[in-house]
Amino acid sequence: MSVLDISADAKRAFDTLKSGGISIFPVDVGYTIAGGSQVALHRIFKTKGRAQTKLNAMVGDMAIHRSLHQLDARGRAMVEALTEEYDLPLGVIAPYDRNHTLVQRLDPTALAGSSKDGTIAMLVNAGPFHAELCRLSREENFPIFGSSANLTNTGTKFRVQDIPHELLEIADTVIDYGLRKYHRYQRSATLINFQTMEVVREGSCYELIADVLARHFEVLLPSAQPPSST
Repeated sequence: MSVLDISADAKRAFDTLKSGGISIFPVDVGYTIAGGSQVALHRIFKTKGRAQTKLNAMVGDMAIHRSLHQLDARGRAMVEALTEEYDLPLGVIAPYDRNHTLVQRLDPTALAGSSKDGTIAMLVNAGPFHAELCRLSREENFPIFGSSANLTNTGTKFRVQDIPHELLEIADTVIDYGLRKYHRYQRSATLINFQTMEVVREGSCYELIADVLARHFEVLLPSAQPPSST
């Protein structure tokens, strides 16, 4: 007997987002707070106390990544190796197709707060719930953007009970799947710009990602830094 109903729970979160609401949901690298409208994203941004330089990340799977991100063959091969062959969670930053149907659905203000220098960050391969939410996003052509369910500079939250009450209060839907898979890292996803190979954030599975890129692509990432106290 299944103890989780991922399809129903993802649909509940998706319906909330599509109606303009805010949802908190589980991914392997922590809990995410997301919105599907500019009003929702602005409310999240304000409640979290995010700096203007902080951007939202797109909730996407490899199908969305392949159709939206614009990378050369080597960049695509690296992302595929990490996510599909080694099954690692990854934040992919890359130039995007401005004519993509999901981009066209975005309010210009929401796009401005979710892109930088012609790139969009996208979390891919972050667990079964994330995959189901991405499927709904693709099938209904509805973009989802979000960030970690925490206040700025307070660290990723891996249990719902650790999420600040300020964020729980603005969420219309909260999906609680308990302690998340990569909680020992105490970091969200590793973020890499695959056009420039700049490491924007050392996150979960960073040492594994670095090992794959070094062995298969001769790309040497900076040595991992110890976690900060925040």
